[in-house]
Order: sequence, then C-alpha cells, then structure tokens
Amino acid sequence: MTHIAIIGAGITGTTTAWALLKRGYDVTIFDRNRYAGMETSFANGGQLSASNAEVWNHTSSVLKGMKWLLRNDAPLKFNLAPSWHKYSWMAEFLANIPHYENNTIATVKLAISAREHMFETARDAGVDFDLEKRGILHIYENKKSFDHATKVNALLAKGGLERLAVSPQEVKQIEPTLNGEFYGGYYTSSDSSGDIHKFCAGLEAACVKRGATFLNGADVKNIDHKNDEVIISYGRNGQSEQAKFDAVVVSAGVGSRSFAAQLGDRVNVYPVKGYSITVALPDEKSQAATPWTSILDDEAKLVTSRLGKDRFRIAGTAEFSGYNRDIRDDRIRPLVKWCEKLFPEISTKQVIPWAGLRPMMPNMMPRVGAGKKSGIYYNTGHGHLGWTLSSATAEMIAEKIEADRRSNAPKINHFAAKPQSVTH
Repeated sequence: MTHIAIIGAGITGTTTAWALLKRGYDVTIFDRNRYAGMETSFANGGQLSASNAEVWNHTSSVLKGMKWLLRNDAPLKFNLAPSWHKYSWMAEFLANIPHYENNTIATVKLAISAREHMFETARDAGVDFDLEKRGILHIYENKKSFDHATKVNALLAKGGLERLAVSPQEVKQIEPTLNGEFYGGYYTSSDSSGDIHKFCAGLEAACVKRGATFLNGADVKNIDHKNDEVIISYGRNGQSEQAKFDAVVVSAGVGSRSFAAQLGDRVNVYPVKGYSITVALPDEKSQAATPWTSILDDEAKLVTSRLGKDRFRIAGTAEFSGYNRDIRDDRIRPLVKWCEKLFPEISTKQVIPWAGLRPMMPNMMPRVGAGKKSGIYYNTGHGHLGWTLSSATAEMIAEKIEADRRSNAPKINHFAAKPQSVTH
C-alpha cells in the first residue's frame, strides 16, 4: 500500500486526507497542535462563498490600501516595517493585476466545483458543522461600491455563478434583522455557511475511523527526499523521530513556504492576518436579532455567519504584518462596533476575539500540484478562500497523485502560479 504523509491538519490537510483515503491510500497527518483545525481553520468567517471569489489584484484595492495606511482600524492594514519577503511578495501581487479577470473567473469555477465535494464529504463522513444553506447577501451603502460589485458580477457570471441584484427593500426582506439604509445588494442563494473548526474536528474523527493516523503534537522540522522516499523528521513528546513515506502533501498554511524551500520548490505564501469575533447569544432577544442569512459588507470587508442558535461569527480585515499572531484591540473593536451598528439588539457582553494567518499567494490562486522531485505535492496558499475551495483542491491533488502512481512516471510537471493550475 502507498503511504502518504500530509503536513498540516487544517481544512486543506483534513480534506486532502479524506480524498486520499477514499482512493485506498495509507495516510498519516502531521500537525504541531493537539487537535485538527487549531490555527487558521479555527475561527474564520464561516462562509462557503463562491460569491466572494474576486481576487484582490485590482487597482482599487491598492488605492484603498494606500488611503488607509495610517489608520489602525482600517479594513486593510499594511505594516511599513522593512521585510524583503513582504515587499517582494507585494511586487508580485502588483504584477498580477493584469490577470485579475482570468483569476477571478478561475476561482469562481473552482468554488462552485467545491460545493458538491464539500456536501458529499460531510454526508459520507457524518459531519455536523452548523451548515446553513440560506445564501449570502452582499450589502452596499453607496452607488460607487454597488457599481463595482456590478462589474464583478459580470466576471462571476462568466464563471457560472448566479448572483442577483436586489433593491434596498429586498435587502431588508432577505434579512429583516439588518439595521440601516442601503443602496442595494447582491444575493447568492447557492452559497452557504458553517463552522470550519467543527468540520475539521468531525472530519478528523471520520478519517481515523477510515484508518488514517493523526500525529497531533508533532512539530515537523525537516522534509528530505532520498532515493524516491520522503523522510520526515519531527519532534513529539520531547523526542526526535523520523518516518519514511512514498509521498508527501504539504498543506501547512503559512509554514508551506519554508517546507517547500527545503525541497527545492518555491511556494511564495505570505501570512495575511485576519480577525474575528464570536458573539455569544445567551438570551432570546439577541437570538431573535441575529441574522440567519450570511452577510458580506464589501466596504467594511466583514462577513458574518450564524453558528447554531447561540453563536454569531463576524470576521474579516486584512493585515500585512508578517508572522505576528497578536490579537490587537484596535483591530477587534471595529468588528464589535459594526455588530452594534447593524444589529443593535444583539448583546455584545460576551465576545471572543481571534486572529489567524491566511496563507496567500501573490496571484491569490492556491498552489495545487506536484513539486520538482518525485513524491512531493502541494495543496496550499488558498488565502481567504480555504474553507470555500478546499474540498475541490483536495480532489485535484488526490487525482494528481493517483495518476502519477498509476503511470509511475517522474513528477517533473509542477504547477506554476497561474489560473490553469486550479482549473479542470
């Protein structure tokens, strides 16, 4: 039996494990945390959102970032401290502006494909993750932002997504709990939301039942490649250990770049910090005032998800400040204020803050495919759409591995960071 290692037990690692197990492989998952889904997959916005597939490589995004440079509470915050990785990554980001349209279309196609894989996985694995199939409502307070959304909508339509423009009255009909005046909105009935951490935990348990080995608390130090074998060196329980495998899939989030460098590959992910709050809904008044429809405020760059009866997730913002995981009050406070403005009847006495590092490639496209050496694969760099895209990219990498194993050919075809690396 072919033995495959996966580095990382977040959403991409666990979905990859499931896809490989279905194909009969022996799978071992390494993660430095005690449980699956404890880092970037712990408390994200919860949206499964093909409607949010627009990549960020657009002139308007750059101009907004420049305008917000000195605002600590800005939706997009760029730390000016010198860093070769940050500034070289940003240069590549700017170089991908000409590919904005093609990459957006490719991403929405992938997101639509991922839906059915996600629902099939949840059904087959028996995972309950507070799934709500009530669509996603994008809201706009002014004509300028609505007009930009209309242009984006044309690209999403090219990718096969149906997203409907709605009037201010229809915005309130779709989600009656919303407070305020809106110019209009866009509604995607086929989108949904859920709890990513519950999904990861449930899928971990299902993978174990199917024969997978999870080496939690295993801090991988090095990945080596010798004689067509992959050798993983790691520390666990105070001991240094090694294990050999036929292949490895690197799904290590923001850690993927350093592992790729060990293997002679370039996977230029940068950690883009996002924040969230989880608002407890302890009383009937708060529960009645909380939306069940998932919301996306494009101007504030915030999203919401209803996680069962008694939890409300608000997440968003983007911060370019390296590998810093600090939870800053001046970044959390705007999320609370936004909640109080749009949903004033919700109690914000009990709010749990969180921050996570999104692994982003400069072109905003995930890196899915083989490395230069045989048996080396990558499924990483999904940025803010890991939850949305992971079930599709898991199938893609599993299919690639299966094709390579069948042909027993050298894996010299590694995907470049281009739209075709994630399309069928």
